[in-house]
Amino acid sequence: MNDKLKVNMNEYLPLRDVVFNILRQAIITGEFAPGERLMEIALAERLGVSRTPVREAIRKLELEGLVVMIPRKGAEVARITEKDLRDILDVRCALEELSASLAAEKINDEQKKELKFALIAFEKAIKSGDTAEIADKDMDFHDVIFDIADNPRLTTIANNLRELIYRYRLEYVKDFDYHDTLIHEHRQLTEAILNHHADKARYIMKTHIYNQEITVIKSIQE
Repeated sequence: MNDKLKVNMNEYLPLRDVVFNILRQAIITGEFAPGERLMEIALAERLGVSRTPVREAIRKLELEGLVVMIPRKGAEVARITEKDLRDILDVRCALEELSASLAAEKINDEQKKELKFALIAFEKAIKSGDTAEIADKDMDFHDVIFDIADNPRLTTIANNLRELIYRYRLEYVKDFDYHDTLIHEHRQLTEAILNHHADKARYIMKTHIYNQEITVIKSIQE
């Protein structure tokens, strides 16, 4: 159990919701690995709460598809399946292709600086070797592109998928052999957007997301 799993009793939420949010974040960020068992007693002791809010939180996580109940074993973190991966990345690809195209059409001089800065921050994260930092800076880079696209509806839809996508994002950044490709694709994407090449930016983004899908599928099949 990770020391980050601590209950903030000052949160203005029912205890069951506080516990739910803590466990949900732990699953999404990979603190709990796919297939890892979630033991009510151990979690309750670690969090300093009774078993009831833990049990309620686990049931809610099951409804979200982040936890599955295994007969005679109990709750465990849902494994990443190829079907789930393809479904979520199909949607992500459509959204991100559009964002890249719109960004290339609309980007101004100030936004060009922001995109370059996001690229530099991502490359620094790659050099650090910290997978959580890499995932965060990768997300920041793509968020800048959504901001430049200047379509609030598009951003809202993308944000609804944000945490699900983050779980998969952590999987592909764990593959250090893939990091050079990530940097190369981010540079290509940046160049296309900076030069207002909308069709090229859309194509690079599509390839970028597809390569991530292949990388994660490889990791879950091993």
